[in-house]
Amino acid sequence: MAAIPFLKRGRSTTPGGLTTVLIFLPPALMLFTVFVILPIGEAAWYGFFNWNGLGAPDRFVGLENYGQIFENKVFRHALQNNILIIVVSLAVQLPLALAMAVLLADRFRGAVAFRMLFFLPFILADIAAGLIWRYMFDGNYGMLTLISESLGYGPVHILADRDLAFSAVLTVIVWKYFGFHMMLYIAGLQNIDPHLYEAAAIDGASPWQRFWYVTVPQLSPMIRLSIFFSLLGSLQFFDMIVALTGGGPLNSTHTIVSYLYYFGIGRMRVGFGSAVGVVLFIISVVVAFGYKRLFMRDD
Repeated sequence: MAAIPFLKRGRSTTPGGLTTVLIFLPPALMLFTVFVILPIGEAAWYGFFNWNGLGAPDRFVGLENYGQIFENKVFRHALQNNILIIVVSLAVQLPLALAMAVLLADRFRGAVAFRMLFFLPFILADIAAGLIWRYMFDGNYGMLTLISESLGYGPVHILADRDLAFSAVLTVIVWKYFGFHMMLYIAGLQNIDPHLYEAAAIDGASPWQRFWYVTVPQLSPMIRLSIFFSLLGSLQFFDMIVALTGGGPLNSTHTIVSYLYYFGIGRMRVGFGSAVGVVLFIISVVVAFGYKRLFMRDD
């Protein structure tokens, strides 16, 4: 007991912990307030004005901006696009990432190289990735057009086709982000106790049964986290739209954020854009907290 004499004297580490809180909490709160709370409050306030961003807002319109949002067909289509991104992410991107993670989780010759190959697209900036694929899809000199013409067909103008343009966007999204989720799953797979697989094999479980009854339950916390990232990322998708399609053709590939940018900031309707931002914020908060409450309560 001589090694811990402070226990005898009834000393407490609480004052030290309080000092740490007093030193580090105020700067963090100040930064959070300045860069998060105040902008959200200002956006909510500006959303009640017909304001072009110049001078002080003085044309109070109440809820008119919010009424215009939901009456606008382009916004409703942008919301549908965000929902479609979520569906494709959950139905295609995450299963593909999980399949590749299962294949590459084991340590074999070339495993690291394959992981890096699939993870590299995620490292690219969204703008760079969008410009690269815009060139690939270009109807005049893109790779798809070159392949089509070499086979005796005409040029392929995917990004100019309203029915196909968003399919191209979804393809790029899957290519760009599945490597990130794959690495999450690989990290989770490498933390699973191998004795569980040995016990299942001894009991006669097939590879599919070992995957379904051992891998999936053990990996479920990482799967839930991956879905959480996909939901929020899909709602906030923006940069690649600007570089790849600019929201076209005929406003068919807008997401909520690109709609905010082009129809709010780009047209000097800052009050309207602020109202769109508030709507997006509410949707994101409801989705985030609702998902965490329903599926990540114990994580």
